[in-house]
Amino acid sequence: MEIMLTVSSPPHIFGTDTIVKRMRDVVIALMPACFLGLHYYGERAFITIAVAVVSAVLAEYLYQKVTNKKNTTSDLSAVITGLLLAFNLPPEVSFWIPAAGSIFAIIIVKQLFGGLGSNFINPALAARAFLLASFPVEMTNWTVPPDAVSSATYLAQIKADPSFIPQMADFKALLVGKVGGCIGETSALALIAGGIYLIARRVINWRIPVFYIASFALFAFIFGRNGMFTGSVLFETLNGGLLLGAFFMATDYATSPITPRGKVIMGIGCGLISVLIRVFGGYPEGVSYSILIMNLFVPMIDKYVRPRIYGKRKIKAAVKA
Repeated sequence: MEIMLTVSSPPHIFGTDTIVKRMRDVVIALMPACFLGLHYYGERAFITIAVAVVSAVLAEYLYQKVTNKKNTTSDLSAVITGLLLAFNLPPEVSFWIPAAGSIFAIIIVKQLFGGLGSNFINPALAARAFLLASFPVEMTNWTVPPDAVSSATYLAQIKADPSFIPQMADFKALLVGKVGGCIGETSALALIAGGIYLIARRVINWRIPVFYIASFALFAFIFGRNGMFTGSVLFETLNGGLLLGAFFMATDYATSPITPRGKVIMGIGCGLISVLIRVFGGYPEGVSYSILIMNLFVPMIDKYVRPRIYGKRKIKAAVKA
């Protein structure tokens, strides 16, 4: 008796995980840094975050409405884009700055390339680069929290004076966030807590943030600001947007490699470029540009580190007599 089997097309593995659940976990992971940003910077930070998020959601809704596309604002991806953009902005920026950045991120970087999963660079970082190039004064007008240790960002200080020596109070300020800087990148502890949450929930793979931070620390020590092998590893690692970028932006699904080896390469590349820009470039921070640059290499990385197909063997060409 002949038995007929009907096999459906792949995928054959199903789970309960959804885009909304993963995006919700990212929002939850961002909350510690968000709350500390609001605590230190107050009302202006709240308005900046609110404007960025509302503008991102509204831009996505209106674009999809005009182009007769399915409304995807409920998947929370636009909310995350707005949050990450706001986290990369000084709290005292004019209110039109986060609105302009969110519109650029959603429409130009995300929707025009096909929407969620089709963008080739991180929308929030692309918007930050656009704003920084277009409005440099607004984007570098830093606010210092009350009772902060320093009146300027540490990266700006050490860029102006490489002999600057951090004190124990400086490290404590960096851990809790009592330093001048962007809204969401000041507290190292809050960002690490959020990153650990994402790894534990398996929302992100550990390889990119771990190799990013580890390689950054190594290269920061090697290419010290006062000569080779003189870098202050802990001070450089806790400063600026490294932790925010490593956990929340370099790990973006659409703009990061899909293979384990590819993720390692991505992390190391971001770490190296970040240090080179910080130490040798004219700009005090290099995290945003390092991630954007590596985003462009992701297709090539995925091409050359593809795993071998199971059962595939190389066929040797016949040698002519």
